[in-house]
Amino acid sequence: MSFKALWAFESREFLRAHTVGKEITFTSLHSLPSNDDVPRDLGNAEVGGVDLTSELLKSGWAKLKEIKRELTEEDLKKRELENEARASGRGLWNPHGPQARAVHHTMPEDSQAFITEWKGKSLDAIVEYVRDGTTLRVRLLMPDGEHQIVNIALAGVRSPRASTKQGELSEPWGEEAKFFTESRLLQRPVRVVILSLPTSTATPFQSGPNAAAPQPASIFIGTVLHPSGNVAEFLVAAGLARVVDWHAGMLANNGGMERLRAAEKSAKEKRACLYANLPAASAASKANNGSLSSGQSKTFDATVVRVWSGDQLSVIEKDSGKERRIQLSSTRGPKLSDPKQAYYAQEAREFLRKKLIGKHVKVTIDFVRPREGDFEERECATVHYGGQNSNIAEQLIEKGLASIVRHKRDDEDRSSEYDRLIAAEQVAVTETRGIHSGKEIPAPKQPLNISETAARATQYLNGFKRLGKIPAVVDYVAAGSRFKIYLPKDNQTLTLVLAGIRAPRSARNVTDKGEPYGTEAADYALRRCMQRDVEFEVDSVDKSGGFIGCLYLNKENFALALVKEGLAAVHAYSAEGLSWARQLNEAEAEAKTARLNIWSDYDEESEKAEVVADASDTGALKAEYLDVIISDVRIKTGFGFSVQILNTEGIASLEKLMRDFSVHHQSPVAAPPGFVPKGGDLVSAKFSDGAWYRAKIRRASPIKKEAEVTFIDYGNQDTVAFSNIRPLDPRFRSLPGQAHEARLSFVKLVGPTSEYQQEAVDRFSQLCEGRKLVANIDHKEGSLLHLRLIDPENPASTSDPFACINADLVADGLAIIDRKGCNYLASYPQVVKRLRDSVLAAKRDRLGIFEFGDVEEDD
Repeated sequence: MSFKALWAFESREFLRAHTVGKEITFTSLHSLPSNDDVPRDLGNAEVGGVDLTSELLKSGWAKLKEIKRELTEEDLKKRELENEARASGRGLWNPHGPQARAVHHTMPEDSQAFITEWKGKSLDAIVEYVRDGTTLRVRLLMPDGEHQIVNIALAGVRSPRASTKQGELSEPWGEEAKFFTESRLLQRPVRVVILSLPTSTATPFQSGPNAAAPQPASIFIGTVLHPSGNVAEFLVAAGLARVVDWHAGMLANNGGMERLRAAEKSAKEKRACLYANLPAASAASKANNGSLSSGQSKTFDATVVRVWSGDQLSVIEKDSGKERRIQLSSTRGPKLSDPKQAYYAQEAREFLRKKLIGKHVKVTIDFVRPREGDFEERECATVHYGGQNSNIAEQLIEKGLASIVRHKRDDEDRSSEYDRLIAAEQVAVTETRGIHSGKEIPAPKQPLNISETAARATQYLNGFKRLGKIPAVVDYVAAGSRFKIYLPKDNQTLTLVLAGIRAPRSARNVTDKGEPYGTEAADYALRRCMQRDVEFEVDSVDKSGGFIGCLYLNKENFALALVKEGLAAVHAYSAEGLSWARQLNEAEAEAKTARLNIWSDYDEESEKAEVVADASDTGALKAEYLDVIISDVRIKTGFGFSVQILNTEGIASLEKLMRDFSVHHQSPVAAPPGFVPKGGDLVSAKFSDGAWYRAKIRRASPIKKEAEVTFIDYGNQDTVAFSNIRPLDPRFRSLPGQAHEARLSFVKLVGPTSEYQQEAVDRFSQLCEGRKLVANIDHKEGSLLHLRLIDPENPASTSDPFACINADLVADGLAIIDRKGCNYLASYPQVVKRLRDSVLAAKRDRLGIFEFGDVEEDD
């Protein structure tokens, strides 16, 4: 409405204040032609028995028209009222004229600046027009006296659209919603609080910090407060408007969204208007209000044991002890697979790890997402933690490390605190945090695996020893005593094997049974250690590149914890030199006494008998000289070799078998359909020389389609493609493998950390490989033979009973006495004396490792 004439606004305000919202009596005197289908009449009106025309004249807000007919008594009274107002200078007769004011009939040019100045402030206003139930045009009465006309969409709600022109159809309940608002607000004084521009939340990773300036807005979002309250709440309670989810951020501070949700709940219960056809909640869902269809609790206390990603974690239920993997309701974490999101995905996961891992939480299952395609069924939950009962999803979203899921309008499968999540995202967007910053941060580099090979691990060993206890994070639990450790500072990973103990092996796949209590040991380690902040120390490196050492969880030696629980046994040999060996033995004794886990069938008397038997095993064996040939020498996974024992029926049988084997493979032998070699299988395999030999699968990789094999008659090891492997024909299976695994008695070649290792291996090969030697078996370690090798062509061997290649290697400074690996040394005092003489000779002549002086034997 335009007020170009002087005093027009004040005159209308006087009439509005006296009439709007009040009962009026109107007497029609004359009808005028209709305008836009709206009937128009001329007549008299009274409010509460008071004539409005007389009141307008009396207050000076109207003038009498010129009357050409004869004046009546009523006309004279009105003339008298007009003269009285003129004499008193009332209303438009005020000699000073109307108050000057600027009226802006269009929306502000700089919408953002207007919002910045007036956001959250309460302004007096008059509702000038109602387009539909939740869209109004209001006149803001600005503090400086100016009037600003703006369009307002009610925050938090949306009503059905009402028709605005002839022939246009309204949405169901649109006209009712418009009338509801019109009848209560049109021409009424209200208080308006402007909250926002009508821009929805920017999509993460799509917005940038240098986005183009927005166009002038055609509408603002705000609340309109009538003296009776917020009209939006009344509209929703009447079922004439729905709640708009993404407005929750604007209404979070004053509890506005909670009131709207309560009104929505009331309307749904009453099946009012828009909710008339809402399906009733099933009896089963009401009955299972405290539990899921599976019978599990919807609300429970738990401990977080693993963080899978920025929106998924695993918890152990306090009462049942069952592990449950849950998804944070209505929360979507960044994807690690997307280079643009990878940095934030890692940050989100680390945020959850630091906040929750190992902590007590309160879990409320909001809904269960059914299985769909490749996605398994998932429980979606709200998780609270800490003394403040904080919602972890809310914190994650507020830091810009996750976004919210936009649910469909009537989708009830959502977070129980969905509005708070939206408010949190609003904060993150406003502050341009995390994924809303528009910054493209490169994806983090993959950590360097320093346990990939033994050679690489050895390079780091001395450095780790100097550092002592090193802070790290357990990245993965492979078994009860084997861990993947992550060093955040250096972005490195390594394999750590606990020293001094042996935990039972857990199943590696569904077909592998594992050892008894292997699964329990792995589960215990996972629940106690997975993703925890720890410290570790290292002592040595194994042949596969794993570091052997100690893991400290909350300053406690985790090896001791495993042994105390009866989930690991002390490994006497490796524990012997450890400073905590006594504590390990005491812990094992306690577990045995309590018969915990692996000791559930423990029999003390049987163990004593075994100890006596073991003591006899370390004694000297009766001399047994054999003719042998060294068939293979290996250094890839630690020094070792294989021998064939000559002058036996087995060797003669092998020669005949190999002739028949060669004839068998002269014609192509096809592999059976679907044949896939597995660990432990006996097979025919083609060696690098192109010939076929009997072999045993050590391990197979269906992905690479290759297998590591040991040729059982010669001891060679190789990696062979599946295409060069066939099942072993049954007629070639009866003869046992003729190669025997062996090592040197009493001594070991210098290790991979020594610059003389290659020279030592070359010297051994020169003295032994492919030659017929005499060997004495000094000790048997399962199938592994400890051999004293004698060169029959060496004249000294005929006069010196203790002359041997073992002692020659020591005398060359290329081998050392193996005090740890050969616990039978005390049973061969004369041999040990000869070896010590060889060490002294090497030192005297500065050979091998003694080239630059005396060195300590590190064995």
